[in-house]
Amino acid sequence: MKKTASRFLTALVYIFLFAPILILLVFSFNDSKSLSVFSGFSFRWYTELVKDRHTLEAVRNTLVLAASATVISTVMGTAAAWGIDRLRSRWYRTVVDTVTDIPMTNPDIITGISMMLMFVFVGRLFGAHSSLNFWTLLIAHVTFCLPYVILQVLPKLQQMDRALPEAAMDLGCTPLRAFLKVELPEMLPGIVTGAIMAFTLSLDDFVISYFTSGTGFQTLPIRIYSMTKKTVTPKMYALATIIFFITLTLLLISNFIESADEGNTKQKRKKSKAD
Repeated sequence: MKKTASRFLTALVYIFLFAPILILLVFSFNDSKSLSVFSGFSFRWYTELVKDRHTLEAVRNTLVLAASATVISTVMGTAAAWGIDRLRSRWYRTVVDTVTDIPMTNPDIITGISMMLMFVFVGRLFGAHSSLNFWTLLIAHVTFCLPYVILQVLPKLQQMDRALPEAAMDLGCTPLRAFLKVELPEMLPGIVTGAIMAFTLSLDDFVISYFTSGTGFQTLPIRIYSMTKKTVTPKMYALATIIFFITLTLLLISNFIESADEGNTKQKRKKSKAD
């Protein structure tokens, strides 16, 4: 009875989580605009999506922004994690960890409003005609993506044997070569996972983007929000379906990298115990 009840509750939870997505996927192939009657299977709304120039422009803007924020936050986050790992003062490290966690725990609306006020203040200070643009949006996205990259890379450094870089330098490597040959491969799974997470977070963000974007640059979430004031056409279901499968692919890649890294870690531990 306990096993049956646990399976039933688990199935109920998964149905509750994924039923809306399943309905979205099904009705993205609906031949009509109806939200309750499936008239027939068709790629009509995918064709309409390709013809929508404004939506495709918003998709392009979103991808450019997400890619840029991912590259910058991954480089900065990796460097920051490497520096945090070398802090020896426990008090100083606690302070740095707390400051790193603030962008994640702070509500998005507070982060968005505060950054908007800062950008407007700095823009007025330098006499800028328009304070909000692509660059303010990029800075905002890097700000909230950065802690997630740090939290993915830092555990990999903590798992690494600290004697390995020193051993490499004792064997003739320069500090830079020891970093590239020893530390970077150890950090790589965390770097890739952090980059994937940063990309998906940037792709999905609406609240912070809404407050920090100007009128000349519109991301996809803002585009969809503007459409809700009138009506959301089924071609948005088609676009949401495409984004869902892209995100699912990235998630599978991330999980595969994590599984492979865990397997390599276990093998290394077995070898060290055998030695």
